[in-house]
Amino acid sequence: MRIAVNTRLLLEGKLDGIGWFTYETLKRITIQHPEHQFIFLFDRPYHKDFVFAKNVIPVVLYPPARHPVLWYMFFEWSVTKALKKYKADVFISPDGWLSLSTNLKSLTVIHDLNFEHFPQFLKFSHSVYFKYFFHRFAQKADRIVTVSQYSKNDISKLYGITEDKIDVVYNGSHELYRPVNDETKKRIKVEFTNNKPYFIFISTIHPRKNIANLFVAFDLFRKTYNTETKLVIVGQKQWWNGEIANAYDSMEFKKEVIFTGRLAPEILNDLLASSLALTYVSFFEGFGIPIVEAFYAETAVITSNITSMPEIAGDAALLVDPYSINAIAEAMHTIDTDNELRTSLIEKGKQRRLNYSWDKSAKELWESIEKIL
Repeated sequence: MRIAVNTRLLLEGKLDGIGWFTYETLKRITIQHPEHQFIFLFDRPYHKDFVFAKNVIPVVLYPPARHPVLWYMFFEWSVTKALKKYKADVFISPDGWLSLSTNLKSLTVIHDLNFEHFPQFLKFSHSVYFKYFFHRFAQKADRIVTVSQYSKNDISKLYGITEDKIDVVYNGSHELYRPVNDETKKRIKVEFTNNKPYFIFISTIHPRKNIANLFVAFDLFRKTYNTETKLVIVGQKQWWNGEIANAYDSMEFKKEVIFTGRLAPEILNDLLASSLALTYVSFFEGFGIPIVEAFYAETAVITSNITSMPEIAGDAALLVDPYSINAIAEAMHTIDTDNELRTSLIEKGKQRRLNYSWDKSAKELWESIEKIL
């Protein structure tokens, strides 16, 4: 069987949530299934580490697909031609896109429909493209995979897809995420926070991640309680303007917020594992990989009580209303002062994390692929 795969998000040093899903699942699937040939379709020169096995044929197509016009050209022209040229039997797309110009059997992974709920957080052209094409992709696909029961219900409801066409495959966690010893925790705090305890946020700095409310809540936490606890922000300033910038500029304790930018996974693990808690109070998530990474790093979690986050966190996190500044600040205070509760959450996280592994993800994704072979 010749299985073509959209691998355009396998970018060296730039893997994001969907990129990691693609990397971790395909790495396992290609090695475990040497009886099949996999045609990896890249949109730019690829790194050799992404050719996971001898049964992988890497192909570079053009143009690089990074805005709506090029998305259309890549998937409707270049991908369609490649599927014919390499005589593919099926097409797998881990990032949601499909080619509408082919009748080939297909499986798409639609991670979430954030653009349907928060179009204002996207560039207008991107929002229009997503809203026009993604329900067509969903209708065309022979099988859909998504990463939470929440997203499955959302796709079914908004796009009129029967639930028996949609499989849920949870994300896993990078194998580097693990607890660290006291010596490492001390070193990390000295290096990043002047030896002070800290909360940590990990993700792209984007309005949907609720950074503005996190800043305001942290400021309220510091104003209200006698504490030296800091806030560490790990991520790129992709949307550093408007409400986010204003919230930060208005902070009384802005000097207690540390920005690290993007970090290598090894350093990120040490920072996460040394923190008081992950503060991940997003407005919308299809899954929320940092929650699971915190479970593996054995730190506490504060997360939102809406969309997929309660499903992923279960009883192993403090759940808060992301629209309530007071609720977020109070959760910070609780973690900062109640070590018994924090320890309890960490122990529950150790159990909760057993539901999430990339081995399990790859196995379940392959089971879904088999339904269209």
